[in-house]
Amino acid sequence: MTSAETTRSARSTGITDAAGPADQDRPAPRPAPAPQDVPDAREVTGPEAAPQFVLPLVARIERAEPPARTDALETAARAVLVLLSDERAVGEGEWAAAVRDWQDAQIRKVVRRARGAEWRRAQELPGITVRGHHAEVRVHPPVPLDGWPKDLARLQVSGTELDDPAEPEAPPADRPVLWFNPELQMSAGKEMAQAGHGAQLAWWGLTEEEQAAWRAAGFPLAVRSAEPAAWEALTRSGLPVVQDAGFTEIAPGSCTVVADHPALRRTPPGSH
Repeated sequence: MTSAETTRSARSTGITDAAGPADQDRPAPRPAPAPQDVPDAREVTGPEAAPQFVLPLVARIERAEPPARTDALETAARAVLVLLSDERAVGEGEWAAAVRDWQDAQIRKVVRRARGAEWRRAQELPGITVRGHHAEVRVHPPVPLDGWPKDLARLQVSGTELDDPAEPEAPPADRPVLWFNPELQMSAGKEMAQAGHGAQLAWWGLTEEEQAAWRAAGFPLAVRSAEPAAWEALTRSGLPVVQDAGFTEIAPGSCTVVADHPALRRTPPGSH
């Protein structure tokens, strides 16, 4: 298994999904201050040699009242940001070591669904519940790949299919937007993980002051499908790009998300 080699900087970063179970999305390691290549995952000295952690995201999807798809995607993206910026996840916080280990290895996000008693049990485990308009997503601190808590391990990814009752409105001009590739079809669960990847890349690209301002505002963001005519320009704009290795659902090398935070724009993309 070989990870895609990507030259990375704070403002133009490739994320790669590597091989794994269908419910796992796995990006490349956190960007270093200076550009560098992603090591070949076959090398024992590469990221695969480090202990592997996953970031569990649990979406509440009740049969009677499932959330709208865009609401769920935006809430999942915000959940990743809330976890990354939480005091327990940085410095000497109780989750900080696990978060560092997760970010320093082959980063994985796992999206699963819960309802009823399953959701209530998930609330009892360490984590943070983030609410959107109607969507609820609980993000848990990273756990070892082979050491999932029982109440999370039993949750399913299948059935995470959601729809939007109406076309989402155009986002405000100053709103960070995670633009999805309009030519790709993905399940809601995979798109939630991809939205989380995009949000994480945007977070890494900001200065501490910009991060603090975004957090203070409550991490406003939008998830939208880009116009087909604008997509190529977005991928060439210098903004962070999520790139999929294609082991599940879509073709290898597919660009799935462009993270368009106003602070990361070198020049206006001219596409929205």
